[in-house]
Amino acid sequence: MAENPQDNKRDRSLQPLSKLLPYISRYKAQVILAIFFLLLAAVTTLTLPMAVRRVIDHGFSDSNPELVNSYFTVLILIGLVLAVASSCRYYFVIWLGERIVADLRKDVFDNVTRLSATFFDTARSGEIVSRLTADTTQIKSAVGATASLALRNTLLGIGAVTMMIYTSPWLSMFVVGAIPLIILPIIMFGRRVRKRSRQAQDTLAEATAYASESIGAVSTMQSYTNERNVRSGFSKAVDFAFDAARLAIKTRAFLTGFAIFLILSSVVAVLWVGANNVLNGTMSPGTLSQFLLYAVFAAGSFGALSEVWGELSQAAGSAERLVELLNTQSEIVAPEKPTPLPENVKGEMAFENVEFRYPTREEYAALEDFSLTIKPGETVAIVGPSGAGKSTVFSMLLRFYDPQSGSVKLDDVPLTELDPETLRDQFAVVPQESVIFASTVAENIAYGRNNVDRETVINAAKAANAHDFVSNLPEGYDTQLGERGVTLSGGQRQRLAIARAILRDAPVLLLDEATSALDAESEKLVQDALDRLMHGRTTIIIAHRLATILKADRIIVMDKGRIMEEGTHKSLIAKKGIYAGLAKLQFDAA
Repeated sequence: MAENPQDNKRDRSLQPLSKLLPYISRYKAQVILAIFFLLLAAVTTLTLPMAVRRVIDHGFSDSNPELVNSYFTVLILIGLVLAVASSCRYYFVIWLGERIVADLRKDVFDNVTRLSATFFDTARSGEIVSRLTADTTQIKSAVGATASLALRNTLLGIGAVTMMIYTSPWLSMFVVGAIPLIILPIIMFGRRVRKRSRQAQDTLAEATAYASESIGAVSTMQSYTNERNVRSGFSKAVDFAFDAARLAIKTRAFLTGFAIFLILSSVVAVLWVGANNVLNGTMSPGTLSQFLLYAVFAAGSFGALSEVWGELSQAAGSAERLVELLNTQSEIVAPEKPTPLPENVKGEMAFENVEFRYPTREEYAALEDFSLTIKPGETVAIVGPSGAGKSTVFSMLLRFYDPQSGSVKLDDVPLTELDPETLRDQFAVVPQESVIFASTVAENIAYGRNNVDRETVINAAKAANAHDFVSNLPEGYDTQLGERGVTLSGGQRQRLAIARAILRDAPVLLLDEATSALDAESEKLVQDALDRLMHGRTTIIIAHRLATILKADRIIVMDKGRIMEEGTHKSLIAKKGIYAGLAKLQFDAA
């Protein structure tokens, strides 16, 4: 893939980290306190060499014990101030890192939950989770400890260089001359470190996504004895991530070694020249000691920047990935002034000459010249072969996608004029594969409803024929169901999904063949619950088993995104068309 020039521009800097400034600005008081204690610690550190000089030049030479004692008392006080300042700096800086990352995680997750189905058609959930965890952890380190060290070393380095020039301009040339040799490689290699860090983070996210997908389908994996291939695939992904990280580490290691060599070389040069000056009497031992300490401070600070820069470069890669996710815009948005729905929604729906193609399959029309009107309180079943467009009808109604042409309406209001959340509040959905969350039975039934009392939850469970089996669970409605409700049978999961739909009490009900995978006993219990749920509501049923829709007011037969036939079960049988053929296959087989 060719590189984008804009990407190259970003790779040469820590620009993505600037996106964190709005988060930092929320906590001005903590930032001010962190900077204050950072400055206090730096200034206190810079006073130490001056105190040491006075001890050597005056305390020892004058042979005055009281003077020596007073100097060492001052050194202890300086150490106390330095300890308090460093402790407070650490607290406020780490607090800022934790707080900013918490805010960033919330904002990214909030944005992800608002993204349209188009985004999730290609995104991998494991990679998103990796960005929310691994990348934010990297940023937490950068905003907290790493940024603090960068500021501390910068201030200490500049202060030490200033004091070196003040102490001995001649000796300063040896250390100051080495600074560009330390800084320039850091800047030059910073781009490479960040690029390789980004590659390492991307490949690690892919490995996480692969692991998440495999663990989510562990029963299928084991059933097909595919563990060896899955382990091999994950191992290769992890090793690839390691190789990418190793290249970044190698670059950082070279920078660190190079900086240490230059630091030691400059310190040795200072010692050699300074020692000769002391022997010649042109410099006092205390002045040399003071200068040497400042030189160590300066060289150590600028040398440490090589490692700090590498960590900031890694954080910039993480920030870039998170900002991409944070800046991703949903294709389904609420209008600036949404049209309000009537207080009592009737549940009339209309498709008018709708054409829709999925973004990932634009060559294929999921719906083509599709027109359908459903009256309030009517029960309409949609049948047809796989790929006919049945599920797309549901996606259009819930406004997971917008049609490329034509319109979809609810109570004569185009869906594009409604707030998506307001629109979806009017629907209760019972999917073919019920989604059960890793929480209690009561929380699963009340999913999507706030402040629901226990009695209401129990009544919904009773209406869904779920109360009896829930009562027999170890902790009843407080039983933890585990991820995806794997401890429950298909019929039990389906009845909980129906209880959830009953509690929602929406005017429109969408059923995606809710009994197709159940045994006879479970099907009867679920069908009885569905009959109660459907009463008084506009209902659309996606049906594969025709026996479940014999009582529907209308049956729509679809194929290739179009309506091919329409009528009741009896009238469609009489037509001897597509529906009659499907019925003959199913009922004769039965």
